[in-house]
Order: sequence, then C-alpha cells, then structure tokens
Amino acid sequence: MLAEETTYYLEMTDPGQLRPKPAPGPGVDIALVADACPELNRFFYTAVGGDWYWIDRLPWTYAQWLAYLARPCLQTWVLSVAGVPAGYFELEGDPGADIEIAYFGLLPQFVGRTLGGHLLTEAVRRAWERPAARVWVHTSSFDHPAALPNYLARGFRLYKQERSVKDLPDRPPGPWPGARP
Repeated sequence: MLAEETTYYLEMTDPGQLRPKPAPGPGVDIALVADACPELNRFFYTAVGGDWYWIDRLPWTYAQWLAYLARPCLQTWVLSVAGVPAGYFELEGDPGADIEIAYFGLLPQFVGRTLGGHLLTEAVRRAWERPAARVWVHTSSFDHPAALPNYLARGFRLYKQERSVKDLPDRPPGPWPGARP
C-alpha cells in the first residue's frame, strides 16, 4: 500500500535543554552492550519496531548486522526491569560531533509503564557524555504515537519536517511472521 509519512527531525544543542524523567522505581537499569551482538540488536529492532513498520533492516544478513554494529561510532544500550530486557537505544556518532539517537524504543509489554521518558532521558545523557556537539533524533508518523510527545517533553526542538510516500506492506509485520493475528 502507498502511505504518506511525515518524518520529524529534532535536536538538542545544549545539555541544559534536557528535561529529565527519573526512573519509575527500583530494579530499572541501563547498561552498555560491550560487544557487538547482531542477535541482540536484531531482536530489539524487530520486537520494538515490528508494529511500527521498521522494515528496512529485515533483509539484512548476519554479516551486514555485524558490520553495522562493529563500527566504533555506534553504541547499544539496554534497559532492563528486574533483570528482564525491556528496551534499547543506539547512539551513533563520533565523540565531539553530532550524536544521533539512531534507534530507540520499548518492548510492547513495557509500554505505558512510565519507562519511555526515563529511557530517553538516559539516552540523551549518554549522548552528551560522549561528548556531543549536538544530540538529534528523528521519528515518523509511523512510529508509536507517544514517540514525538516524549521527545518534545524531554526538551528536543523540532528543526525539520519532511513528507514522503512509502510503499508499505498492508500491515506492520510484528516482531516475527505470524506473531499478530
């Protein structure tokens, strides 16, 4: 199907612009993934984005995932709740340059539990610690409806908006074929 997409580009140009959201309680941890792990990133990519038309990387081979993750400019961070992986973000960019929050999100069963604002707060903090000249992110009208409001609530400023038409499957693929009725 052909569908119109709006892409929103947002930025922070100073760490003081962050409006943090604290952790919702004990047992919420965020950790840097020390070794490139295609299985982990592909899992999060499909589990987080499967309902939101994250389909560009689905045809990637293991070697493509490994090459993408092995780049020194990329970091993967994982949010866990009581030891259970709940979400992730990828930071992309060289220290001292612009840092993009390239991918960000929660597993569906953790949405609506006040974790998204905290995860985004930590993504922004980790980006500024690299250090960054600017932290930016883009989201889409196909992403979760809370995505854009979360970015704005944390202090991001919209600096560009684009419209395009995409050829998409009739419905999002879900985290794996047949996962959704």
